[in-house]
Amino acid sequence: MSDADMQNLNEEAAGNASTAPEAIVGYVGAGGVQLVATRYGPDDGAPILLLHGGGQTRGSWRVSARRMAEQGFAVTALDMRGHGDSDWTPGGGYTMDLFADDVRAVIAEFDRPPLVGGASLGGLASLLALGEAPQAKVAGLVLVDIVPWIEPSGGEQVVGFMRGTSDGFDTLEEAADAIADYLPHRPRPERLDGLSRNLRQRADGRWYWHWDPSFVRPQEGWDLDRMNERLSNAARAIDAPMLLLHGTKSEIVTADGAERFAKILPKADVIPIEGAHHMVAGDDNDAFIDAMLPFLKRNAA
Repeated sequence: MSDADMQNLNEEAAGNASTAPEAIVGYVGAGGVQLVATRYGPDDGAPILLLHGGGQTRGSWRVSARRMAEQGFAVTALDMRGHGDSDWTPGGGYTMDLFADDVRAVIAEFDRPPLVGGASLGGLASLLALGEAPQAKVAGLVLVDIVPWIEPSGGEQVVGFMRGTSDGFDTLEEAADAIADYLPHRPRPERLDGLSRNLRQRADGRWYWHWDPSFVRPQEGWDLDRMNERLSNAARAIDAPMLLLHGTKSEIVTADGAERFAKILPKADVIPIEGAHHMVAGDDNDAFIDAMLPFLKRNAA
């Protein structure tokens, strides 16, 4: 990303600033991939790193990050590779190891160990980065509606939507209709301003998501059982405090899954968010923040 591009992003952040300062910052991920993040709050605040889910961008944390910043935390919301304003992987390869290496590279740039909040993909990448060698040092880990294994049924539902809409939309209204069908529990937005931040209009006039379509293409050599074994072993190897926040109506983390998590990791905290689906922060941000803040205040460095 050029200096001019970074300046434009900073001007955009300044135009949307809350009472806490905001700035666009850059990191270098695995293989030299350029990663973009928004930093909220005071520079001397306890650091928090927020990692979004697959198909999302750092913008999914905007409301939550501002709430944390207003509490005095220095919050960094990162665009994962292939998402938002971060670079796409050359050649289109996306593996959990690459995402985990990006997380390690970003954490290494912090002056002190951050507390990491990872939703879905961000949580899985964090588990590997924190639990497998070389283990990134953190003050704590919050898993947002994700556990140390991938449930095939829930994952297929999410990936199916992403693959089915990767060819874009003729209009923002068409995109809003697709989202309403996928998330019927949420009211269809009357204004499409927010949706336009998650889509880009290309030269052909169509609107496309802010992620690389290669991200949802089948991976060669993908072994779900092996990955789940790695994730479970990684979770057990993490010595930092952990919290699982999950929606009671989640398509990914079932009640049985949350109970299994508690048995595997008895020292971890588990808090259900009543009525929330997989996108917990988006479904009930107030409840999400209220559940997360006490953990942050106890454990952030």
